[in-house]
Amino acid sequence: MTNLSVSDIATAIDLLQAYAAGQRSFVSLNLANGNLSGADLKGADLSYADLSYVDLSGANLRGTDLSYANLGEANLTGADLRGAMLIGTNLRTAVLTSAQFEAADYDPEATHFPSGFDPITSGCIQDQNRSA
Repeated sequence: MTNLSVSDIATAIDLLQAYAAGQRSFVSLNLANGNLSGADLKGADLSYADLSYVDLSGANLRGTDLSYANLGEANLTGADLRGAMLIGTNLRTAVLTSAQFEAADYDPEATHFPSGFDPITSGCIQDQNRSA
């Protein structure tokens, strides 16, 4: 199967089918309000994606590139984000209960976590290329 254009991926089912067929690049995907609960998207490139209000509870996002993605109001309860790229990611209003962040890269100046969330105690790693 040829890779779908991101503009052709309109639903969570489309995304999961493209991923199952081997596609990993979903840069600038717009999937706001989708349901990806329990989805396996390990290693996908979702940089610059709009995933606002998406249910990603229990999702495997290990090693996923979420740089500059919008995850405002997303539900990441129990999601596995170990090793993910979170440079410039908007997680400000996301639900992060029991999410795993060990070795996830973030930029303290550009990544936006919810108020009271401490990326260091959650296991995140400050991106060395971006910090002074």
